[in-house]
Amino acid sequence: QVQLVQSGGGLVQAGNSHGLSCAASGRTLSSVAVGWFRQAPGKEREFVAAIIWNGGVTDYADSVKGRFTVSRDTAKNTVYLQMNNLKPEDTAVYYCAARLQFTTTISVRSDRYDNWGQGTQVTVSS
Repeated sequence: QVQLVQSGGGLVQAGNSHGLSCAASGRTLSSVAVGWFRQAPGKEREFVAAIIWNGGVTDYADSVKGRFTVSRDTAKNTVYLQMNNLKPEDTAVYYCAARLQFTTTISVRSDRYDNWGQGTQVTVSS
């Protein structure tokens, strides 16, 4: 098991940048994948980005590709989501999640992930 604690939500103007953090405790994130998902009111939870802890392979949703960057700090057991050129349609509750089963490929399915952070609201104003 791993506990994920998120920070970094807030109100941001369109076109600006913002960052989110997801700190893990209880165990290290070795041999797992960490994904970022988001959910807007009235919409399904959608995949945003993910990273394989060992090796650093990443993947991004088409809607954020070129604007968002996912990274990790192994010493701090923390993953980050850097969001650039934010748009109003990026407004959502953002979640980080850990996939504990060893994998070398990214999954965009939320049901493949085992432990979830508490979520944090990101609101982008126009």
